[in-house]
Amino acid sequence: MPPHLPLERRKLLTMIVLRAVVLALLLTTAVLLESTATSLRSMEVLYKLVVGYLVLSLLFLALFFWGRAPAAQAYLQVVVDLLLVTVLVYISGGVQGSLHILYVMVILSARYLLSSRATYIVAALSAVFFGLLVEGLYYRLIPFFQAEQARTLSFNSVLSTVVISWALFFAVAYLVNSLTTRLDRARDELLRMQRELAVKESQAVAGRIAAQIAHEIRNPLTAVSGAVQLLGGGAGSEGERRELTRIVLKETERVSQTLEQFMDLVDPRRAEYETVDLADLLRDTLFMIRKSEDLNGHVALSGNYRSGPAPYYGSPSQFKQVFWNLVKNALKAMPGGGVLEMDFETARDGGVRIRFADNGQGMTEEARRTLFEPFHSGFESGRGLGMAVVRRVVDDYRGRIEVESAPGRGTAVVIELPPAPAASAGSVGGGEKR
Repeated sequence: MPPHLPLERRKLLTMIVLRAVVLALLLTTAVLLESTATSLRSMEVLYKLVVGYLVLSLLFLALFFWGRAPAAQAYLQVVVDLLLVTVLVYISGGVQGSLHILYVMVILSARYLLSSRATYIVAALSAVFFGLLVEGLYYRLIPFFQAEQARTLSFNSVLSTVVISWALFFAVAYLVNSLTTRLDRARDELLRMQRELAVKESQAVAGRIAAQIAHEIRNPLTAVSGAVQLLGGGAGSEGERRELTRIVLKETERVSQTLEQFMDLVDPRRAEYETVDLADLLRDTLFMIRKSEDLNGHVALSGNYRSGPAPYYGSPSQFKQVFWNLVKNALKAMPGGGVLEMDFETARDGGVRIRFADNGQGMTEEARRTLFEPFHSGFESGRGLGMAVVRRVVDDYRGRIEVESAPGRGTAVVIELPPAPAASAGSVGGGEKR
């Protein structure tokens, strides 16, 4: 069923389809029982009734798609159902049969489609229709469907059947309304509790993140404070002062990177989108990493990123950020050296598959589960923000990211990005250039 339909239209479509299925089953049963039927006339009328109502269901379906008043159609369907049940009760002999219980099904469908007030109205209409039918048969104002049904009935038995049926109709209407009201209240209470839980969880996450940021900043600031005190005291040789200055610059840069990555995670900067070559962006990123001396020659690079373009529509800065974090994580996983394989696969529809695979130390199942959580790092020098930023960027492009890893067997990160042509740029990253 289409998820974009309003609730009342979804309910209406459900009843149309359900009614058609029930009628089809009824028709099948009639065909199977035809050989044992005592009255061919009954079977003939039943065939006509079911087939006619199936045709009517198709008309209801057409009205559903082309009509503009679902509430009026719901009332119309309920009234038609009441007429159908009344005809079935007439065929079965009125009070002598047992099909008047079908009025209960119409009352239940009225509560599903309409309001609680409409449920009582349908219960009253059921009582009126059934009462008029029984009165017409009892006083011979309406002929019986079959001659053998026309036997004398006592007034008391007829009256008791009608009264019990009426009581049943209104009792069902009351019970279904009462139950539905309680369910609605329970649902509203559950939604309220979920909202409160979400608020409390957000507050807990905010507190945890604040504590993690304080922890990440405290250590570098302690090192900076110690180095500045030593420099202020004028102690040490020229070489020691240069080393203390280097420590100040390094730890200050560490604080800056921590805050920058955190801001990228919680409040991504606005980025311009354009057609880019992902392979070329990766090559630029590797060049910058070489300048930082993290690629020291102990790790061999392989893959098809050197051989061909990988066009995509997106933000160059965002993809450089993704590649930087993936490469840096892979290098940390191979402190003694290894092989890092980087490949791009471009689909015909414009989607891209990116794969980074190393043969490093790998991850445990627990580390893999917390890989994208902020401030959860598997490395001593890590801040635990890089992969969280990668996940956020991939989510912005409505992509998927999967990780395969095992201790001692390396790690493979696969990113699958959907088509993002320039013509539909507004659909990337939340609907506008950011």
